[in-house]
Amino acid sequence: MKVNELRKMAKDLGVTKMETKKAELIKQIQRAEGNPDCFGTAVGGFCDQDACLFRADCLPKTKAA
Repeated sequence: MKVNELRKMAKDLGVTKMETKKAELIKQIQRAEGNPDCFGTAVGGFCDQDACLFRADCLPKTKAA
């Protein structure tokens, strides 16, 4: 997902101070939605958030175990 799309999503969710880094912006969106702000934190490619909108962008960025 592109940063402009993320900014619009964040604005629609009422986020007022938007981060400049994509990962931090996604975490703000996750918090605003009431979800864990876990983007990029899965270890070894394991993530139990199957319905996460950002899953495809997140898993390639996670750290190896």
